[in-house]
Amino acid sequence: MDDKKIIELFFARDERAIGETEKKYGALCRYIAGNILASREDVDECVSDVLLALWNAIPPEDPSDFCAYIGRAVRNRAYAVSRDANTWKRGGRVTVVGEEFMSTLDDGTDLASDFEAKRMGEVISNLLRRVGETNKDIFIMRYWLGMSHAQIMKQTGFSEGKIKMSLKRTREKLAEALRKEGFAEWISK
Repeated sequence: MDDKKIIELFFARDERAIGETEKKYGALCRYIAGNILASREDVDECVSDVLLALWNAIPPEDPSDFCAYIGRAVRNRAYAVSRDANTWKRGGRVTVVGEEFMSTLDDGTDLASDFEAKRMGEVISNLLRRVGETNKDIFIMRYWLGMSHAQIMKQTGFSEGKIKMSLKRTREKLAEALRKEGFAEWISK
């Protein structure tokens, strides 16, 4: 079933929307959550929480890119579950990915508004369009899908050094782009 029909089911408050979403995106959701969370039970709970959140959010939300909407929801929920379980302090892999990406930003800063969050998202999207397909793919695999360096190496065939350098350079370009767009106070010193 295509995304538009699934969203129509949500709007009609038809419970098949949950089943169709699970059927189409369940594996992707579990993959994203599994790259952040260590326990299968946490992954399953995360996906269930997101499905319930979708039911409660649509309507009034009407996502234009349902796949991205779900992916973002799963990623955000998985990070929240991880923080709640204190896995950040226990050295879980989410710590590495989170700290690596957040090293670009000052972790003491919160987004002041949805407007600023959207604007920052646009800056990141524009940067990823400019850095080339390879660098963009590596960045997305690492920070969106939460893949380890080993997983990215297997997927791309690149050396770990190339992956680390690509990520470092892209983070540096991101910091510069954010400074130019007025987010200088958000950049880590």
